[in-house]
Amino acid sequence: MAALSIQTLTEAGLEATFASATGGGDTFVNPNDERTFLWIVNGSGGDITVTFNRQPTTLPVSGHGNIPLTDRAVVVTAGEERLIGPFPAAMYNNASGAVEVSYSGVTSLTVAAIRMPRAG
Repeated sequence: MAALSIQTLTEAGLEATFASATGGGDTFVNPNDERTFLWIVNGSGGDITVTFNRQPTTLPVSGHGNIPLTDRAVVVTAGEERLIGPFPAAMYNNASGAVEVSYSGVTSLTVAAIRMPRAG
């Protein structure tokens, strides 16, 4: 998995730099403040499913044992751009504090990890 650099939006705006999506998936650092998003541009001729791995994979519920959590899968249609997030750290961060993302295809797929500024 390739690590995406976080780009921060400012009051002056952001000219985002996109990276080619990696066939083995990508990761991006996700601080525990729900201000990080993934911007995806699907330049291919087909729909692509983008999957965000849940961490942990189960949720303990008193009296019911562990309930399995499913990964978040988002279909990005051909020619579409989509901004996805935020990602609550308790649901998505791996042991390194990063979100893991995979793709059903990477041809003509570019991505950018964007961080929103604090309000005020």
